[in-house]
Amino acid sequence: MNILILCTGNSCRSQMAHGFLQSFDNRLTVCSAGTEASGKLNKNAVRAMAEIGVDISNNTSDSVELYLNDEWDYVITVCGGANENCPAFFGKVKHRLHIGFDDPSHATGSDEFIWSEFIRVRNEIKEQFFALYTEHIKPQL
Repeated sequence: MNILILCTGNSCRSQMAHGFLQSFDNRLTVCSAGTEASGKLNKNAVRAMAEIGVDISNNTSDSVELYLNDEWDYVITVCGGANENCPAFFGKVKHRLHIGFDDPSHATGSDEFIWSEFIRVRNEIKEQFFALYTEHIKPQL
């Protein structure tokens, strides 16, 4: 099963979702991309995932342009806030979903607060993507 996770920068939320889905089942082919890919991963996202044993440090931040001609079982957008530009994807897709999350990389305040936002969002992503996996994806495998 082929799954593409989209966001704007492809450095944080989409990378965490990518890491979780891949960790749930190695039969999945998971990719992530952004409409304005930053070209690098957010160091706090990498650290937050490593803290729970999911290594995303070798993932790449890619442009959605790389995936436009591929076929996908699922394309899932994860941009959260109303002011963000969630990408539209018009490729060959069986299921389009939106599961939005706040962007922890926009958090301001103390280092402790910013870190707590990364942990909060990471945990929300894990919970929602595990539910998606168990309720919709796994039964199709």
